[in-house]
Amino acid sequence: MGNTTNTSLDTTVTEFILLGFAHPAKLRIFLFLVFFMIYILTQLGNFFILLAVWVDPKLHARPMYILLGVVSLLDMSMSSVFVPRLIRSFTPASKVISFGACVTQIYATNSLGSTQCFIFTLMAYDRYLAICQPLRYPILMNRRLCIILVGVAWVVGFIHGSIQTTMTFSLPYCGPNEVDHYYCDIPAVLKLACADISANVLVATIEIGSVIAACFVLILLSYVNIVYAILKIQNASGRRKAFSTCGSHLTVVTFFYVPGIYIYIRPGSQTPVDVAVSVFFTVVTPLLNPIIYTLRNQDVKSALKGIIVPRKSSEK
Repeated sequence: MGNTTNTSLDTTVTEFILLGFAHPAKLRIFLFLVFFMIYILTQLGNFFILLAVWVDPKLHARPMYILLGVVSLLDMSMSSVFVPRLIRSFTPASKVISFGACVTQIYATNSLGSTQCFIFTLMAYDRYLAICQPLRYPILMNRRLCIILVGVAWVVGFIHGSIQTTMTFSLPYCGPNEVDHYYCDIPAVLKLACADISANVLVATIEIGSVIAACFVLILLSYVNIVYAILKIQNASGRRKAFSTCGSHLTVVTFFYVPGIYIYIRPGSQTPVDVAVSVFFTVVTPLLNPIIYTLRNQDVKSALKGIIVPRKSSEK
């Protein structure tokens, strides 16, 4: 199945079969409904955050909320890359994914994932400037510069995704086509190549590891300086306010990096714990982000309230 004539990528495999993850047959309908609801809520939650940032003049003029809007857009996109295929695996529908769709999924996974790493780093830098350099903040981080930095993050992310995808599919795929995962993941797909994959694994490890490590170190350095600056604040309410502005971002970054690093350290592993961490990272984290920012950020809550319950015009 899936073997035809050679394609432009010098392979005889024209489709892959996503095996998904093991689950009791009697839970199939329940899992379908759970992941379907998670997907709908993820899209709605992030859409409302994006809408709030776009509509509220106070939000879309501030770099912090421009970056938050970008994170919501990335979460919506990442969720759409993974979850629909996962939902489909709980139905009688075919688990086949075309070769081109698998290429697209790997490209989207790596480009969007690396872009999100860069955006989280920019958010940490933004908070560092706001708390440690408050007088110079309007010069060092303004709306125009923020948009430029976001554009650079997207471009670099797309380049990263292109490198990883090209390296993965430069190899011939001529035999087995069953991917032991619920999406096309580089380690799982590389196992099916009809060639030596050691060089590809090495390059992927170095490049992906460099992106994760560089962003993580920059975020860590930013927060070391932020904590040091906050501890120097004499006023207790001032310290609480400063911690509050960083709390949402730090929580989201933790949910993104901890499972992400775990998956990176154990690429291609399919133990129950690995699958659970992978599902949390790809499915649950995009749902948690809008919840965290809505619950902990008064500006976002006010903007969302203004959208859902429009203010009555003062005609009285």
